[in-house]
Amino acid sequence: MLKVGLTGGIGSGKSEVSARLRAHGAVIIDADRIAREVVEPGTPGLAAVVAEFGEEVLLPGGGLDREKVGSIVFADRDRLAALNAIVHPLVGERMQELMDAAPAGAIVVYDVPLLAENGLAGMYDVVVVVDVPVEVQLDRLTSRRGMTEEDARARIAAQATREERRAVADHVIDNAGSLDDLQARVDALWEDLVRRASAASATSAG
Repeated sequence: MLKVGLTGGIGSGKSEVSARLRAHGAVIIDADRIAREVVEPGTPGLAAVVAEFGEEVLLPGGGLDREKVGSIVFADRDRLAALNAIVHPLVGERMQELMDAAPAGAIVVYDVPLLAENGLAGMYDVVVVVDVPVEVQLDRLTSRRGMTEEDARARIAAQATREERRAVADHVIDNAGSLDDLQARVDALWEDLVRRASAASATSAG
């Protein structure tokens, strides 16, 4: 099994890269999706978040108001740390379960937004960083997600810098261009991952 850590700043297009790797045959473990699952109504995770942040972070139906939580934590590093302390251990447990269920010899891609922030690079055989200039992030967040520029800048500032992410990367995928450009880069990445997986399998067998 080859373990690949995939990360990138908000608005970088990491999810697009993840989807294209899935199409190539990778097993995708999506930390964001799991992070949503562990705080669904009725879970211990949601109860812990409400205990920390108050019932005002709940929607009328009882689900978590993610926009409300986001507005609180992305402007306050201490509050962000408090949220992460609740969610990250739960996400880690679920990710381990999914990894254990992956077939032998699989290329398992962990889609982890905060890989650099949490010092997780050493957990993976290969780290892939999806990279775009901050100006591109701002444009995508304001035009595609409807964020204000102030909110977008706060979310970007709450994450690692481009330099910090690139410092832990084995591969950097430039996603500031067209989708055709991106596909070519993902295809080249996949070829390298297959080579690495084959080499690791041969070494293990030997």
